[in-house]
Amino acid sequence: MIIEIKPEKAIAKIEKIATTIVKWKMGAPALLTIESLRPLNFIGSQIMYFLAPFAEVIFNSTEYEEFAALIEKDEYIKLLLKRIEELDDEMYATEREEKIKIRKRRRNKIKIFFQKIFKRKE
Repeated sequence: MIIEIKPEKAIAKIEKIATTIVKWKMGAPALLTIESLRPLNFIGSQIMYFLAPFAEVIFNSTEYEEFAALIEKDEYIKLLLKRIEELDDEMYATEREEKIKIRKRRRNKIKIFFQKIFKRKE
């Protein structure tokens, strides 16, 4: 049985998926993978429906079918990509800024070190 997913429920699922991906710090790999496989999203959903009887042993059948319905529509895939990007930027913006500051400090230390060495030789 192929089910339809309501837009409100789809958005809630997208939020849950995106949050999980970003918490695991897999935003960039997920974006790359989803974007590269986006032309095949309909085929992927149909394969998921085909494998549903076997997957029900491992996964909750309702959630599995809802996910298959979700990836079937291109608009939901675009929304998922956008939400992963937004969450990744929000959650790790300060962490990235700190890493950039640390790199700048290291470069400046190295630069000062080499300036001192070359001044001694002159």
